[in-house]
Amino acid sequence: MTQPGAQSALLAPRRDRPWRLRLADYWALTKPEVNLLVVATTLVGFYLGSRGPIKLGLLFHVLLGTFLVASGTATLNQFMERRYDGEMRRTARRPLPDGRISPRHALLFGLALSAAGGLYLAVAANALASVCALLTLGTYLLLYTPLKRRTAWCMFVGAFPGAMPPLIGWAAARGSLDAAAWTLYAIVFFWQFPHFLSIAWMYREDYARAGYRMLPPDDRAGRSMAWQVLAGSLLLIPVSLLPAWLGQVGTVYRVGALLLGLALFSYGARLARARSNSLARRLLLASVVYLPLVCGLLIVDKVSS
Repeated sequence: MTQPGAQSALLAPRRDRPWRLRLADYWALTKPEVNLLVVATTLVGFYLGSRGPIKLGLLFHVLLGTFLVASGTATLNQFMERRYDGEMRRTARRPLPDGRISPRHALLFGLALSAAGGLYLAVAANALASVCALLTLGTYLLLYTPLKRRTAWCMFVGAFPGAMPPLIGWAAARGSLDAAAWTLYAIVFFWQFPHFLSIAWMYREDYARAGYRMLPPDDRAGRSMAWQVLAGSLLLIPVSLLPAWLGQVGTVYRVGALLLGLALFSYGARLARARSNSLARRLLLASVVYLPLVCGLLIVDKVSS
């Protein structure tokens, strides 16, 4: 039986497609839904790292440069994984495995976006912001991406570049990274475990079909996923309260972050206990709600202080 995308991956690039559809395909290579989160957390880092009035012009440049680097990273990631994307049902219709864009064009597009974004940040913001963005790109592509097919520890490794966007914004606003910046980094770092493990559990069969080891292949019962979700969501509670312990926030944030952390942990505990796709989906939605609310509390606390 032909695997999803196996036939379409052999097709030559479709150069006869209307330019609007080809433009949409290049846009899809950048994973705009992921970049929305990247830009949003970069904005939070910039706002919290700013002293005095927000420099809107600088903020625009930072978000644009970060978006370009993130888009380049996503494009290069799809270039590297084009063969395996063709073997998974949820990714077989992406532009590269479906033959709508050639690998060569995708590679050049990704390199151009990455280089342009890194240079733009260095010129329009500062060197530290550019270094943070390019370090994110390098660790994501050279460490996390190849490890996905070798070890389930890839999730842990991938959390390091995944938590970098707030540091890009903070570095651009302040020109340095202090303890407050790293507390924000830590919150996003631990948040990724319940978020991405819920996705890994929902699509475990699809990932296994393509040879990805997002979860241990010999742990079909999901025990490893369960304890990682519990550990990640539990550790997120004290980590999210670090700004309070450092004297950076007030009572509103303390109470709100605690309640949100307990709520997220409860969803994680349910998944760890029952390990069903429906509970994984609920945890995923809870994590999507959690992060912007915690970031919103940090912003509100800064405005009211």
